[in-house]
Amino acid sequence: MGLDFLADGGADFEHAISVTGFGKFHYMLLAICGLIYMDTAIGVTIISFVLPAAQCDLQMDSTAKGWLTASPMLGMVIGSYIWGCLADTKGRKVVLIATLLMDGVVGVISSFVQHYWAFLIFRFFNGFAVTGAMGICFPYLGEFQPTKYREKILCWMEMFWTIGVIVLPLIAWLIVPLDFTYATDSFYFKSWNLFVALCALPSLTLSLWLFAFPESPKFLLECGENDKALEVFKWIYSQNTGNDPETYPVKSLQEKPNPKDKSTRSLRLHKRKDLKVLCSEVWELTKSLCKPPYLRNTALACAIQFGLTSSYYTLMVWFPELFTRFEEFEIEHPGESTSVCIVSLPDNNTDLMDYGCGTTIGSGVYLHTVYIGLACIPGSIILPLFIHKVGAKVFLIVSLMISGAVTIGFYYVIDSNQNLILSCIFEALTSLGISLVYCVIVDMFPTNLRVMAAALSLTMGRLGALVGNLIFGYLIDLACVVPVAIFALFLFMCGLLSILLPRTGKDTLD
Repeated sequence: MGLDFLADGGADFEHAISVTGFGKFHYMLLAICGLIYMDTAIGVTIISFVLPAAQCDLQMDSTAKGWLTASPMLGMVIGSYIWGCLADTKGRKVVLIATLLMDGVVGVISSFVQHYWAFLIFRFFNGFAVTGAMGICFPYLGEFQPTKYREKILCWMEMFWTIGVIVLPLIAWLIVPLDFTYATDSFYFKSWNLFVALCALPSLTLSLWLFAFPESPKFLLECGENDKALEVFKWIYSQNTGNDPETYPVKSLQEKPNPKDKSTRSLRLHKRKDLKVLCSEVWELTKSLCKPPYLRNTALACAIQFGLTSSYYTLMVWFPELFTRFEEFEIEHPGESTSVCIVSLPDNNTDLMDYGCGTTIGSGVYLHTVYIGLACIPGSIILPLFIHKVGAKVFLIVSLMISGAVTIGFYYVIDSNQNLILSCIFEALTSLGISLVYCVIVDMFPTNLRVMAAALSLTMGRLGALVGNLIFGYLIDLACVVPVAIFALFLFMCGLLSILLPRTGKDTLD
């Protein structure tokens, strides 16, 4: 099995994780992290089917819909950095469990609320929680991988996101059209409420399953907790090989030259003194990200996340709404061609106060959204197979530049079929870009800053999504060419900035 000890008396992380083998444990870890990522895909885009389904009950016009789609994004802006700070000080696993539990509980409660503003507040907290799971699952998965498998394993996460994009409209198609209503004088519970509740259950299930997995050994080593890290390596070795943990050939691990203060992991956040210590630690880590040698990478990651995420999440959330408008136009004006901007114009003959009451989501809308998810499958398979040969950076640049061109194309579509084709290409490429940015960040920063860096870039990304949804909701009925042009410009700029990213995927994690 190679040397059990290095010259300084202990094995380093790369040797220790390689000796555990690659097998059952790693596949199970990929499964749970992938399902968490799939769950976040559902959590982020669920609102896209709530908009047309609940517009009458919650009395929403386009501006109100814009605020509702922006609400979880605002939660993500605030939550990303808070969860990242906690994950880099308290541990990956415990914070991941907390985010999933919160997302599940808040999601179930939100399904019972009766008023627009109450629902908007609960979706804020859903966004606050789900962004933590999204930001932590990639570093958590990556920190268990040997170098030669890490990039490929991380790239397989894109497939789980794709499955989430496919599964969500299928669940919506099954539940939302049901003629199901429970109502009293002061309470109602309809099919869209049931849909919201069911989509919250996977978070609760995954949080419980995660208790069976260990803390990241890379994080434990960073904290100087070598004995605990060694126990994790032994357990992984036993899971992969079926051998007794005590037969694991590595008997000691290298001491970290400057280990993180592990006392921060035992801080009690309800105590003012402990909270002050934690805030001080977080401030020091934040300052490290904003100084050389990490400042350049931090700025690039944040800028790319802002432009890419604002475009992706805004258009992804509004696709079902646009599909619904196209379908309504083509029913009312058979044989006529139209465009995104024309179907976005409100009908002057319509009573604006009816909030779309009586409108139902056509089966074509669900089917079109499934097609969008299916369009992502080829890229999800090609990416992990060719990532080592082509490189994450090249994939990212190409996907962003083509996405920008496709976004311009939305302005020129004349029917729902052209809109669908461009939507499929847009989703396939931009979702690849989102996953690639996460993969690159895992390699760009050291362990003690990794989740914090991911969280900071996620914060900027969610800020972009927040701004994007507000812009789209406000301008879609007034001057829709403006948001289309803005998002196309963002994607082109992100593609150019990606050229400046460092090469990743070849070196051992720092």
